[in-house]
This record gives sequence, structure tokens and C-alpha cells, in this order.
Amino acid sequence: MAKEAEKKAVEEVNWTDYFASIVSVCPWSKAYWAKQQIDIVDWQGRILALDGSVARVYKHPRASARQLKKMMNLFNEQRPNEEWLYSHPKFGGHSTPVPVLIQQDYALLKSIRDHINNKNNH
Repeated sequence: MAKEAEKKAVEEVNWTDYFASIVSVCPWSKAYWAKQQIDIVDWQGRILALDGSVARVYKHPRASARQLKKMMNLFNEQRPNEEWLYSHPKFGGHSTPVPVLIQQDYALLKSIRDHINNKNNH
């Protein structure tokens, strides 16, 4: 029964509400989600090319935060043109409602961060 409840919870995530809720820490997320440039998929054990998406969220419902962190560190080492993050609901706050790995284009993310930093410094 627990597995069924877990599966149902994953399917019921309202990503539109989630991305709107994190604008204070990730200002571009809501806009890119609205433009359908954030892809959300189930983790199948392999990394997909971003192919025009600015980010891909891999739902990994059975992974612990520790497992996700290890995977994130490994992928950040192996894939220097991408930035990998992870999120787990156990941390609360702006965490995703299900455990995820997040794949992003490093150059685009750096550009966004630089723009935000320049804006805040003027």
C-alpha cells in the first residue's frame, strides 16, 4: 500500500504551483516552466540530452537525499557543461514535493546568475 501511495503522490505534483512558489530563490523557473522549457521525467537510470530544455527534472521517488547528493556530485564531476542539483522533500522550505535530480545547462545558469547579481549590485 505504501508504494501505491508513493506513486500517487508523484503523479499528483502540481509543478505549476511548485515553480511559482520558488521564484524568490529561482527567479526564472516559473517563466521557463510556462514556456515549456523545463522537462520533467521519471529517472530511468540514464541521462538525457537537454535538447532545447533549460532544465530537466528527474523524479526519483525512492531515492534518499544521500543517494541524490552522491549522484549530483558524480554528475557534476563527469559533466562540466551542466550543473546538477538535487532536492528532497525532507528538507522542507523550497524543496520539491518529491525527490529529484535537476540537470541544467551550466553556461545558461551562470548567465542568469550573473544577470541577477549585476541587477542586485546596481
